[in-house]
Amino acid sequence: MKKHIPNFITSLNLVSGFMAVVYAATDDLINASWFIAAAMIFDFLDGFSARLLKAYSDIGRELDSLADVVSFGVAPAVIIYQLLADAFIPVPMSGAFISEKRDLGLLLISSFMPVCGALRLAIFNLDKSQSTSFKGLPIPANAIAVISLVISSHFTDSEFLDYLIGSPAMLILLTIILSLLMVSRLSLFSLKISDLKFKGNEGRYLMVFLIATAFIFWGIKAAALIIPFYIISSLVSNYLK
Repeated sequence: MKKHIPNFITSLNLVSGFMAVVYAATDDLINASWFIAAAMIFDFLDGFSARLLKAYSDIGRELDSLADVVSFGVAPAVIIYQLLADAFIPVPMSGAFISEKRDLGLLLISSFMPVCGALRLAIFNLDKSQSTSFKGLPIPANAIAVISLVISSHFTDSEFLDYLIGSPAMLILLTIILSLLMVSRLSLFSLKISDLKFKGNEGRYLMVFLIATAFIFWGIKAAALIIPFYIISSLVSNYLK
């Protein structure tokens, strides 16, 4: 019986991802973001329970990747599509033909994210060297980058964040950067640690310091900096090796 517990938790990840897609499709981006956050919790718990119960399985690994594609690839991409559609509303469009081409373009740009996310997971599943570090941005980090912008903008009065999620050019650039980072070979550390020693964990401690300091000074607005700080800390960690 216990061997099915991790897979059940992974299924909750998938359910949360599906709910996020449904809410995002109705332009309720806040609830969509919260369901993606819930999926992240379940994504952590399924691995934790598998290690705790020693209930590893090939089916579990494949199910985990399938759930992650939906929750951290498709769902954030639907949010991006809605943000792009909303951002283009004030832009004058002359003629139904141009409007249809624009909508098709938005769909294609947004679809780049789940495609790269799926490729990233496929590479990760085959690359045994990524047990303690990552090559390319992990797909959950991609989702954090998207929902942190939505949540930060919703709960704060920040002109910069409003500009960022309201600018078609910035949203397109963000989508392309996050997508390419997922399939890049950029070395990023894993948050799994074997000990609390400073040596060998310099990048992790730096990330915690940067994020904590940012939240102290800027509050919830600092959520948008979590992934940039993660990447910066990883680069510093790589330099110190």
